[in-house]
Amino acid sequence: MGYVGGYQGAPISHLMDVLADAEDLMADLGVRFEANASEAAAAAMLAASVHYPIRGAVTFKGSVGVNVASDALANLASSGVTGGALVIVGEDYGEGSSIMQERSHAFAMKSQFWLLDPRPNLPSIVKAVGDGFELSEATNSPVMLMVRIRSCHVTGSFECRDNRRPQLTVKDALSAPRRDFARVVLPPMSYAHEQDKVKNRWPAAQRFISERKLNEVFGPARAKVGIVMQGGMYNGVIRALQRLGLANIHGDTDLALYVMNVTYPIVETEFLEFCAGKDAVLVIEEGQPEFIEQGLSTILLRAGLPVRLYGKNLLPMAGEYTGQVMLDGLTAFLKATAPDLLPGRVRAPNADLPAIPDLSKTVPIRPPGFCTGCPERPIFAALKLVEKELGKHQISADIGCHLFATLPPFEIGGATMGYGLGPASNAAFDGGGERRPLSIIGDGGFWHNGLSSSVGNMVFNKSDGVVVVVDNYYSAATGGQDVMSSRADNATKATKNPIARAVQGIGVNWVRQVDRTYDVTRMRDTLREALTTSEPGPKVIIASSECMLNRQRREKPLAQAAIREGRRVEAPRFGVDEDICTGDHACIRLSGCPSLGLKRLDDPLRDDPVAHIDQSCVGCGNCGEVADAAVLCPSFYRADLIHNPGPWERWRARLAARFTGWLMARRSARRLTFEGGQS
Repeated sequence: MGYVGGYQGAPISHLMDVLADAEDLMADLGVRFEANASEAAAAAMLAASVHYPIRGAVTFKGSVGVNVASDALANLASSGVTGGALVIVGEDYGEGSSIMQERSHAFAMKSQFWLLDPRPNLPSIVKAVGDGFELSEATNSPVMLMVRIRSCHVTGSFECRDNRRPQLTVKDALSAPRRDFARVVLPPMSYAHEQDKVKNRWPAAQRFISERKLNEVFGPARAKVGIVMQGGMYNGVIRALQRLGLANIHGDTDLALYVMNVTYPIVETEFLEFCAGKDAVLVIEEGQPEFIEQGLSTILLRAGLPVRLYGKNLLPMAGEYTGQVMLDGLTAFLKATAPDLLPGRVRAPNADLPAIPDLSKTVPIRPPGFCTGCPERPIFAALKLVEKELGKHQISADIGCHLFATLPPFEIGGATMGYGLGPASNAAFDGGGERRPLSIIGDGGFWHNGLSSSVGNMVFNKSDGVVVVVDNYYSAATGGQDVMSSRADNATKATKNPIARAVQGIGVNWVRQVDRTYDVTRMRDTLREALTTSEPGPKVIIASSECMLNRQRREKPLAQAAIREGRRVEAPRFGVDEDICTGDHACIRLSGCPSLGLKRLDDPLRDDPVAHIDQSCVGCGNCGEVADAAVLCPSFYRADLIHNPGPWERWRARLAARFTGWLMARRSARRLTFEGGQS
């Protein structure tokens, strides 16, 4: 491989982190690594494989990443490639997903990308990488390799090959440039590209898949029923068959299985050969629409085979195929087509399971939220205070941690249209009105797409709206990768490029920088100024504080090491004075911090629970700041926990303890008590 790149995002963020860590090793081998600015930039990098016999791979998040990269990917698929071009797509579909529920399969069909969906074990995934490159080169077509959420979390081992330098590096290619106008996507070449896809590339792909046996068949050679599945469904199918007593832990099964490690294109001859002699076949295809099932139905119809095809009529049209869903579907299929394979099991699949209790009235709903100490929480607490004063505003959200503000307790922002498109989402409301529209965007989204598509759009159209850029120093939601404005030193990337300078450079005149978002009073005042100023044009507030999760990852090990070495370490802690807290819980409504909860008192005269801060507190001070800015109550206090104190501090602590004990004893002696007597 000559070059590799991508854009971080679940479930492949760690893959980008590993590549970044191995950048020096790859450079020694002549392999270029690029942490791309977006998925579109990553896909465009594959242009190096169009004219040159250089293998290249990029990776990004499933359907949303493919959407961002679609322009480059469509052009790449049209022109075709000379070297192997592989797109590793983290298919973020199912119960563990954080995005809209869509599949990448449709794009593969539309643009003629060959789509690999290997069985979810490490040897199969590793083999699929090599197969993908070879398939790409054999067909002059780019290939997508899909790894699902569950595939990205499997463990195991696989055999590695020795590292090799590419035969032609990107540096070598620069010394001998190549051009071929036949690969440029312009008429009449673009018309020839389409014909080449259908007449040459597609048949070549089917031949390669069949000859190399990329798809797999398991189980008995002769069987009256069979199962056709996406490769990624294999583990779930085997587990369901195992629960039915029709397979063992090693994958030996009593049913015939056709595992499509390549889900596009379909190899008709393989499928028809599998169906020969069978009465019925079940298609297990996760997600909607049922692209594979429709294709297989057409093949059977044209071939005139009397095989009954089952699929979405027995399995859910949408949603992740969990173990129970798979068990229910397989049981229904076998009951309808081969009940003799279920001796003693023809019953409701869940008959032996206890009923699931309804806990909705007992356990409160817990929507996802900000981490403890997150510097983004005070931004939205300040915004709620401003809205209480000025009234509600039209607010658009964006992709990133700050999107949690759309959920309780803040409920700020009602729509998100894409990464970096928060301000662009408010464009229709920028025509003037009683109140200015306000948009939220993160530093990751700002550098990904927001500078040009959102802020640049506002400048060009003379918008009067307000943009809050949440700057937490990293692409925090995807694992803490550096971005252009990160404050850390990075040996291989250019950081410390201020967002304020960037927006001023494209024409924003009203810019305010807040360097400590925990200052709720300042945040509130800055937001109020932006929403009420008479100055025309876009208003941009950069609200900056380091991501607390990354800060804790960096500082905790250093503090623990210092404590072990006997050095003095001071850690702030916050608490709530139970005697002063009124129990109105406004602090919780304006904070929502996971460390801030409720505590019931033993005092019979106080029925309402008081606010309470638990041991997960990281000492950010947001709760106290909110209480001060909102004029809530003075019940919050700060206590500094000192590890390895000096002699003077120990003496002072002993003196304070004695004095406090004396005061408590005096108070207890003066307290009126009632002794129980005999009647």
